[in-house]
Amino acid sequence: MYMIIVGAGSIGLSLIQIAAKEKNNVVVVESNVEKARDISNKFDITVLNGDATLAETLREAGSERADALIATTSDDAVNLMVVSIAEQLKIPSIVSIVNEKDHAEFFSRLGANVMENPEEVVANHLYTAVKRPKVKDFTILSQGDQVFRIALKTDSTLVGKSFAECVDRDIVPDSMTVIALERQGEREIVTPKTIFAPDDLLTLFSLERASDEIIDKLTG
Repeated sequence: MYMIIVGAGSIGLSLIQIAAKEKNNVVVVESNVEKARDISNKFDITVLNGDATLAETLREAGSERADALIATTSDDAVNLMVVSIAEQLKIPSIVSIVNEKDHAEFFSRLGANVMENPEEVVANHLYTAVKRPKVKDFTILSQGDQVFRIALKTDSTLVGKSFAECVDRDIVPDSMTVIALERQGEREIVTPKTIFAPDDLLTLFSLERASDEIIDKLTG
């Protein structure tokens, strides 16, 4: 994949590392001279030291053959301008960080896929890891939906029951569903007939924040 990454801050750098490792054709646009030089020395990729809010810069980065553009700067005004130009240049896939939630709509109107406030996502993950140690791999989606994993103990209200029974008896709330199960290293999609057992590792999706009371009942 031919990928243009705008910004080489902490998020941009992590993205560059992943994209380069996966053998993508990566071009980075970074306005800071020192950061651009550092990235160029660390990775075997093309790095442009320039202003990505100029169409000329994105054309120089290869917009006509790019499969995707990702804007990762900490400035929403910059990201929005980059997304607007990328849309005009008809880059097929456009993704951007949105640092302030109130700005997300502007990006969506331009057809960009967005990741809202990554710092808040990290903060929520860290808080949950400390406050609710029973919840694993916690993730907040763009509309506030949550995906997380829990391990079942012997006294879990789920153990010994099928998923259908758990739903019928309101053990699993209407706002929540169980997506997948891992048992003894084997993973499977949960069906209505799935019967839960101690030590099962479940992946759940919730439309709202699951209360501590619900988590305690589910995990045991």
